[in-house]
Amino acid sequence: MNNIIGIIISYIFIGIIIIMAKFFERKGKEVSRKFIHIMLSNWWFIAMWFFDNLIAVSIVPLSFVFINYISYKKNLISAMEREDINKDGLGTVYYALSLFMLSIFTFGIIKKPEIGLYATLIMGYGDGLAAVIGKKVNSISYKVGKTYKTLAGSCTMLFITFFIIAIGLYSMQSSLWILKSLLISIIITLLEAISIKGLDNITVPISTCLLLIVML
Repeated sequence: MNNIIGIIISYIFIGIIIIMAKFFERKGKEVSRKFIHIMLSNWWFIAMWFFDNLIAVSIVPLSFVFINYISYKKNLISAMEREDINKDGLGTVYYALSLFMLSIFTFGIIKKPEIGLYATLIMGYGDGLAAVIGKKVNSISYKVGKTYKTLAGSCTMLFITFFIIAIGLYSMQSSLWILKSLLISIIITLLEAISIKGLDNITVPISTCLLLIVML
């Protein structure tokens, strides 16, 4: 029963975020997009609270792989799409795909959903706030392919990743957690910096998950 409730609450939660994003859309597409990007990462808390069935926890992210692809093609959910859809590639699809893969791996294979939580929060808050602060703060910018990155954004990514990983490793009683947190955060920040066309929504959470497993 909890799994069914979890599915219902998940869709309600996502629906509320999309509706709220419409208000932010008035301030620009990028604002509404990053609001959705950041807030949706909190879905993992719902997943950990309600789901104990692998199929149930996979339904929501898998459904949004298809929904987000349709939105990408048809501008179905305008608040989360760029005006130039080619600029970010399939970033929104990759986001849902990462959640699906993390759900399968951490709930089903290794049975450590808390690792999926830290990976998802870094994708949401780390990558999301890096983009926001990178645009707000004047700093050195660099170009990877056709994607522009900023030093301020990368520093933000580094700090938030370190903070989340440190909490995770400390709570899991990992030895040398500070050094491990620093190493992981540097690697993840570099991966985010060189990822283009929305691929950071794949490289960041999946790499974080794997590095946490290795470092435990």
